Amino acid sequence: MRPRIVATTLLLLTACAAIGDAQARTVYRCVKDATVSLSTAPEPGSKCEAKTIDDNAAMLPNLWGELGVFSGTLYEWKAPDGRMVYTTRRMPGAVQYLKFTVETPKASPAHVGLGKLGKPRLDAHAQEFRAAAKAHKVDDAFLRAIAHAESGFDAKAVSPKGAQGVMQLMPEVQREYGVADPFASKQSIDGGAKFLRALLRRYKGDFNLAAAAYNAGIGAVAKFRGVPPYAETLAYVEKVHVLHERYRSAMGLKPLDPPLRAAQ
Repeated sequence: MRPRIVATTLLLLTACAAIGDAQARTVYRCVKDATVSLSTAPEPGSKCEAKTIDDNAAMLPNLWGELGVFSGTLYEWKAPDGRMVYTTRRMPGAVQYLKFTVETPKASPAHVGLGKLGKPRLDAHAQEFRAAAKAHKVDDAFLRAIAHAESGFDAKAVSPKGAQGVMQLMPEVQREYGVADPFASKQSIDGGAKFLRALLRRYKGDFNLAAAAYNAGIGAVAKFRGVPPYAETLAYVEKVHVLHERYRSAMGLKPLDPPLRAAQ
């Protein structure tokens, strides 16, 4: 029987597996009864192999060996030693954490044109980020992570699809959130903060879904009932997540708990 491969839960698992080096995560590929699962810790009764995921890598590795779009469930399970484990296998006593539809990673960069993640830049438009985050009650670190991934803080950036400015807002978003000059960093960051606040409210504080909608649109997230299985969007969400963590750390903020969701 062909193993059931539950796909790019690396996007989800690396969000939960803050283990060891801040620049890397450990994910376990576990095999039991001809089925493969991915987990943040070895699963009892399975043959598990540790895989280190480099946060600076432009591409995620394929831990299952096949390509395609898959749906599955991520479970939360308390191990005998008391650790909370996230896994795609339903262990005894596990509870459903979330459902997902994702695509195995192909040979595509995390975000075209930006290459590796780079270090947090707290100096870039610092006053504007602080003011917008405070005014619209958005996590300052998340706002900066989006800007870092989108434009590298370039106020004059223009994408091939027509997104503009620091926050790479599309014209329709600019109109909706009152951005008269998309190349004025203050207006772009303020508009981006308003937009992200609306997305976080829509998705009940789920940063990954907010990032997915920022990249692929609200319609795509609704269609797939989760992060769309587009290679670019999957890589983008993972990149934003890692940047979000790095900015929180650089700003002296505590890690998110639970790791995939903002405070309500």
